Amino acid sequence: MSNHNTKVAFIGTGIMGAPIAGHILDAGYELSVYNRTPGKAQPLVDRGAVWAEAPALAVEDADVIFTMVGYPQDVEELYLAGDGLLACAKPGAYLIDLTTSSPELARDIAEAAEVSGKHAFDCPVTGGESGAIAGMLTAIIGATEHDIEPVRPLLETFAANLFCFGGAGKGQAAKLANQVALGASMVGMADALALAQQCGLDLEQTRQMICGGTGKSGVMEQLAPKALDGDYKPGFMVEHFIKDLGLALQVAEEKEIALPGADTAFTLYDMLDAIGGARMGTQAITLLYQEEADAVAAGLDWSLYTNAHEEDGCGCGCDHDHDHEHECACGHDHDDDHECCCGGHDHDDDHECCGGHGDGCCHHGE
Repeated sequence: MSNHNTKVAFIGTGIMGAPIAGHILDAGYELSVYNRTPGKAQPLVDRGAVWAEAPALAVEDADVIFTMVGYPQDVEELYLAGDGLLACAKPGAYLIDLTTSSPELARDIAEAAEVSGKHAFDCPVTGGESGAIAGMLTAIIGATEHDIEPVRPLLETFAANLFCFGGAGKGQAAKLANQVALGASMVGMADALALAQQCGLDLEQTRQMICGGTGKSGVMEQLAPKALDGDYKPGFMVEHFIKDLGLALQVAEEKEIALPGADTAFTLYDMLDAIGGARMGTQAITLLYQEEADAVAAGLDWSLYTNAHEEDGCGCGCDHDHDHEHECACGHDHDDDHECCCGGHDHDDDHECCGGHGDGCCHHGE
């Protein structure tokens, strides 16, 4: 598709969506935009994008439609409602969902699109806000190389790497695998910095040492410096990461496999959410390891966790409903051998696991 005659619509111009849409606009495509909060789309309009008052109006003449919204329920309503995108898009249009969502939902959307003479595929991305701004994201695609050929130039405006996994929903499944790896890396980063701190080490020197060896990770390279600087601004929000990990754990439960690393990460982020960290960046997990005063200074409130812990009686403090067999905050059913929320580890009597420490979840200091 030539950028001279291809009309593009973009629904969802948030932290990631706005810079992605900006790259499409910069490449010379005619772009219409919609966002539930109009102000977030205004910079794009100022640069030449056309504002639409509703998703249906944004897509009515579009050849290619991108969506990047918050949650699977948002995706379902946006695409499959009676007045949704599949009903409003013109025949032959391509609909590309960049949201991290459910593999099953992605398959449903792709099938419905084909029935109506349109083309849809899941294309979640990874790389965070910095990757979106730089146009260096990785696109994780539930389609074949042949399927994406007509829209490849558009994808390449914001993605440096394209991975095609061959079928609807497989892009979402692959993205969830990425989030599982990311969750374990986030916990590893926070654990390592907490240990270094308690041992009296220089934290930046420790970080550089780790990045020079096999413990190196994107998290340690990109997010640990922000945590050490006390910068908790979201490049990727905690509440969205909880959503992603929850989707991964749901798929794992369906496949009857255990993901203890993801389980632990979910628990810790759920706790961070419970004390007011929902809209912080994921690097804020390190605050769970700090003294309560440090968390308060960052805007968190441990009393929210304490109150929820006392009121719900489930022992997890996450303010969710649980059945009688579920005693932790990880979002799974567990057998009787799982009694804590740290990923299923055994502890002696002195260790009460996540939520059992007075000054913070994982702090082992005074």
